[in-house]
Amino acid sequence: MNFQSWPHRVLVVDVEGNGTTPPDLVEIAALPVRAGQPDTSTAGAWLICPERPVTARAASIHGLTNEFLADKPAWTELADQVHDFIGKDWICAHHAHVDYRELSRHLPTWEPAGVIDTLRLAKATYKGLPSYTLDALLKHVGPNLSQAPRVGRHRATYDAYATAQLLLAMAGHYETWDQLIAAAVPPGLPGAPEPETDPTLW
Repeated sequence: MNFQSWPHRVLVVDVEGNGTTPPDLVEIAALPVRAGQPDTSTAGAWLICPERPVTARAASIHGLTNEFLADKPAWTELADQVHDFIGKDWICAHHAHVDYRELSRHLPTWEPAGVIDTLRLAKATYKGLPSYTLDALLKHVGPNLSQAPRVGRHRATYDAYATAQLLLAMAGHYETWDQLIAAAVPPGLPGAPEPETDPTLW
């Protein structure tokens, strides 16, 4: 992959919610990828005290309890900061519909340049796998996660780092940025390639 064909910054994002429907956000991570490498030195990460309590099931998955989040800022205090950090860059996430939907709901004036879904990309890159969950793909690809945040799986910062490594591993199967996004951007989301139209006969 020629990373010079990529945008200057692609943000690998992950969000965690409080388990309600629709969810309140409790954690957001945004990890820049520049020149084919994750840039942890300029990553953004936010913990949020939700309006509604974290459900027991959600807390059992990501470990973010009501007690832990009680002294964290409310979303209204962080929204402008998150919006300014994410800007209009391309974003990437695993099962990106979810992250894009929740970020868009919480940031109604935000619109990224495009949305890469590593789930969709994995199905195009590694055909025939029995599972395309993040855990299954990490086991299949075996990226180096030794520099991942120590908070562990299902925390936004860890999952964003793992997803970034997965994206970069799959990028090696494509020669150009355009080829990658043709496989990775779900139809209907920002950045999806326009369908080709038949040339006029006139």
